[in-house]
Amino acid sequence: MITPADIEYKEFTKVVRGYKEEEVDAFLDLIIVDMEKLMRENRKLKEDLEKARGQADKHISTETSVYETLEAAKSLMNDIAASAERRAEVLLKNAELEASLITREARESISRLNEEGNNLRIKVETLRSRYKRMLEDELERMNFGSGDILADFEKEFLPSFSDGDTIALKEEETKKQTGKVDLSKTLVNLK
Repeated sequence: MITPADIEYKEFTKVVRGYKEEEVDAFLDLIIVDMEKLMRENRKLKEDLEKARGQADKHISTETSVYETLEAAKSLMNDIAASAERRAEVLLKNAELEASLITREARESISRLNEEGNNLRIKVETLRSRYKRMLEDELERMNFGSGDILADFEKEFLPSFSDGDTIALKEEETKKQTGKVDLSKTLVNLK
């Protein structure tokens, strides 16, 4: 490639009928100036082209990176959605199992309480019938026993006393006989 220096230092041979040397030199000087300008412009354009290529490469890599990031985000969103659905299913199954367990425990508790209630009812009925039978037996014993229940009671439970004590006891017996009637009435009422 010809440089401006080549043009400037070029020496032509002189011939008899040739061009005017000053005109040729002036024209060559113009060519040199234009060529230097074109070369600077060419260099600048090459630099700009390299910058543009670098920016284009950068944009292409950025664009590729953006697409990759977008695809990764889509994939992540799908994974998150799937994970959330699985988690929701697990939570729902756990809640159903827990509800089932609570329901079963409540049914067992109700069954147990009903059974205990029935057992208590039976025990109360048994106790009531025993108590009633005991009262009836006592009433029957009072009615069919010896004529004097208190005398039987004294013989069985009280210690024997001397004659002076016996008179006092007889007075108390009379008082108790009036109480005997009241006791009988009470037993009949209970029946």
